[in-house]
Amino acid sequence: MTTVRAHTKRPRSRHPHDDAPDTAEDFRRLSQMPDGPEKDALRQRVVSAWIPMAERLARQFRNRGESIEDLQQVAALGLVKAVMRYDPDRGTAFESFAVPTVVGEVKRHFRDHMWGLHVPRRVQELRNRVRVAYRELSTTLDGRGPSIREVAEHTGMSEEDVLLGMEALDSFTPLSLDAELPGSEDGYALVDTLGKAEPGFDRIVDREAIKPKLSRLPERERQILYMRFFCDMTQSRIAEQLGISQMHVSRLISRTCATLCDQVMADAN
Repeated sequence: MTTVRAHTKRPRSRHPHDDAPDTAEDFRRLSQMPDGPEKDALRQRVVSAWIPMAERLARQFRNRGESIEDLQQVAALGLVKAVMRYDPDRGTAFESFAVPTVVGEVKRHFRDHMWGLHVPRRVQELRNRVRVAYRELSTTLDGRGPSIREVAEHTGMSEEDVLLGMEALDSFTPLSLDAELPGSEDGYALVDTLGKAEPGFDRIVDREAIKPKLSRLPERERQILYMRFFCDMTQSRIAEQLGISQMHVSRLISRTCATLCDQVMADAN
């Protein structure tokens, strides 16, 4: 008796870039065409053909605090850069060049635009390693959170770097200045701890800047400014004491103040 063995045909697995169109001939034409409207139109058609792949790559980063529409726009920008920079003469398939370019553009978007605080790139990388380690260790530690030492051993990082990465975990979404401080019962918020600009500092700076200029003024101009701004005398009373007209006093005050201002601004520049 002959036994017939049935062969079950396994479904063919999809290539990770099955949405990659065949644009090899278009790229060869682009490399040979001079700049102009015809080349721009062909480049635009190539970009449109590869958009499905860029959108698929963008979807890999969903649920990270950014809308999928914005991620797809960023991925499309990376795709345009890849099409502009690709050189078919190097013998590399376009998808091998485009994928890291698009993914890099999306990651750069997260690094540069999604942080509430400016965090150095090294600290961002430490944060990501700590976050991944917490997720992996939490499944094997009976529900308890891993200790700093356990995270360090799991990642091969130093405990100092683990602490630095932990501090950066909250930098992605920083605490609002209006948030009430822990233990506060009277609504005392973080903004209440911030200092305010002291207007007196500006007056001190201005006074120290003008002091040497005042000492070099002629005696009459220096006396007039003293009587007007320090003794709070009116222009008519100053004129009576000096035996000159009020109009003359007014012109002297205006001219002297303008000269002092010009001298101080010249020193500042």
